[in-house]
Amino acid sequence: MKIAFVGKGGSGKTTLSSLFIRHLAASGAPVVAVDADINQHLGAALGLDETVAAALPAMGERLPLIKDYLRGTNARITSAETMIKTTPPGEGSRLLRVREENPVYDACARPVELDGGAIRLMVTGPFTEADLGVACYHSKTGAVELCLNHLVDGRGEYVVVDMTAGSDSFASGLFTRFDLTFLVAEPTRKGISVYRQYKEYARDFGVALKVVGNKVQGQDDIDFLRAEVGDDLLVTVGHSDWVRSMEKGRSPRFGLLEEDNRRSLRTLHDAADARYELRNWERYTSQMVHFHLKNAGSWGNERTGADLAAQVDPGFVLGEGLGEGLVATA
Repeated sequence: MKIAFVGKGGSGKTTLSSLFIRHLAASGAPVVAVDADINQHLGAALGLDETVAAALPAMGERLPLIKDYLRGTNARITSAETMIKTTPPGEGSRLLRVREENPVYDACARPVELDGGAIRLMVTGPFTEADLGVACYHSKTGAVELCLNHLVDGRGEYVVVDMTAGSDSFASGLFTRFDLTFLVAEPTRKGISVYRQYKEYARDFGVALKVVGNKVQGQDDIDFLRAEVGDDLLVTVGHSDWVRSMEKGRSPRFGLLEEDNRRSLRTLHDAADARYELRNWERYTSQMVHFHLKNAGSWGNERTGADLAAQVDPGFVLGEGLGEGLVATA
């Protein structure tokens, strides 16, 4: 299952995504965690020393390797240089799977040992001073989108992405790459503003969206969120002494997390698993193609000097039914 955590800056989405990742790891599930936020804090939230977190390999800096691997023997893609962030897979493309070993994971993922198990962590890389004036942050998250376009995950497998704050993900098709999106909202007018944007943008694409109310202090906060978001409110989370200790670098055992917060995480887990039977790989693939053609026409063809519409394989549908080998066949 591919799961996104979104929300305005300061809403607590990184903290909640890290808690959910810990919960999944404690359950024994295989997890690939991706930090796609412009502020790279997921590693630290998972307990990594800041120096270690800062040294994680950046996906954006390894984009040529990612493109070369995923391209495989796909004859529709004339070179890795003509691949853009929305390039869809086709016959001959290499696919990624959660449990496997492959050159992309070797280059971009690092194991993180948690007290409940181990996960793979990947990061887009920070927006640096060298990027100012010459690049936008979406050039960094392009590596994430390309990998998700080529990723096949099954029941009981999880890819959890901590997204960039606000509604920036709508600058590409990245927001449609998930089985379920958890929007973290505080019980304030500002807290629900991103929800309203997301709900409006996502409506035409069938994006499954659930709200996680954070920093909730009482029934009045719950009533406020329910009045504003209705049935989209899935669960609420309040103060956590465990999280406060973690943020101070004391790394308490995950099993000591408060029971009400553990219950909330189980609710998130159940909601994600419930989406499995509703997966529609045909729609997923058609949305991928939609955004690729849109990007090709607006900037991709001019930038690469190629007709990127020709990269679309009309007979290809991504899905679990594809062979277990590295090279996909239609």
